[in-house]
Amino acid sequence: MAITLTDAAAERVKSFLENRGKGLGLRVGIKTTGCSGLAYVLEFVDELSEGDETFEYKGVTVVVDAKSLVYIDGTELDFTKEGLNEGFKFNNPNQSGECGCGESFTV
Repeated sequence: MAITLTDAAAERVKSFLENRGKGLGLRVGIKTTGCSGLAYVLEFVDELSEGDETFEYKGVTVVVDAKSLVYIDGTELDFTKEGLNEGFKFNNPNQSGECGCGESFTV
């Protein structure tokens, strides 16, 4: 499988990279934290690390480390705007639950 992006997410990432002026793509990963144990991490990638998997989707390079891929394989990244709030949303088929505040999840 892979990590995919909606049109809105792809356009937003392209815009961020263009404004930044450099970068290979977007790193999507996880870290151990929060009430439920895991949280998503998004950051720009300037160079690849050993063990990174790359996915090209809608003109965006998505980079995922092997440890994170186990938990987020098949995830769709979306960008949503709801009133004054906007941000990336993860549609992860592996996710079995999340904490009440929505900051962390379990698989």
